[in-house]
Amino acid sequence: MIDLSNISSLPPDGAHKHASKEHLKELREELFELQNVFYADGRFGLLIILQGMDASGKDGVCRHVMTAMNPMGVQVKSFKKPTELELQQDFLWRIYPHFPAKRMIQVFNRSYYEDILVPTVEATHSKAVIAQRYTLINAVEENLDLNNIHVLKFFLQISREEQAERIAERKTLPDKKWKYNHADEISDAKWKHYRQTYEQIINGCQDKPWHIIPADKRWYRNEQVAIIIRDHLKGLGLKYPA
Repeated sequence: MIDLSNISSLPPDGAHKHASKEHLKELREELFELQNVFYADGRFGLLIILQGMDASGKDGVCRHVMTAMNPMGVQVKSFKKPTELELQQDFLWRIYPHFPAKRMIQVFNRSYYEDILVPTVEATHSKAVIAQRYTLINAVEENLDLNNIHVLKFFLQISREEQAERIAERKTLPDKKWKYNHADEISDAKWKHYRQTYEQIINGCQDKPWHIIPADKRWYRNEQVAIIIRDHLKGLGLKYPA
């Protein structure tokens, strides 16, 4: 069982900002080349899921890691609060059109896991309905894998203190102020409930394992996500067609 309280949100001893940033430059070059051959190879699709508390850096990962790759082969989709039309459908109805085709890398900046997270914290759905959603999500991810659509899942682990600092930044910095939402400033009790629910999600949907990324330092977070994506792509035995 994964216990988030036992996983640090800080880089390990020995990690250095300058070295990580230089390494990220190299990783970006590798990702560019790997994504080219991934697209040409055509045997696989890749779904990358980014989850985390508000201000944990999901947008930052998209900006610093995913933009290293050719935009013709990479798409990003963010799932916000369901619309009235979406609420009238099965909770996965809005998700299906955005699963990646072969050759494509699809990034979910928030995903169908929000449809467990929010209803659990806000108590809008019964325990039976939420339990069924766990079952369905595990089945969907298994089905994707059987069809050579691989799934990489990242939880960006940020501390309460660092989150508060970043939300405070959003109030003052011109390039961040537009992202500020008063709803981000949740109570300590609700923050703990969100963390607890994330822990339940990670343990309940571990068939396709989660990568827990320390996210208090942006430079370390970006490097680690890039390493995992690079290593996964390298492990596929990709090749250009003859």
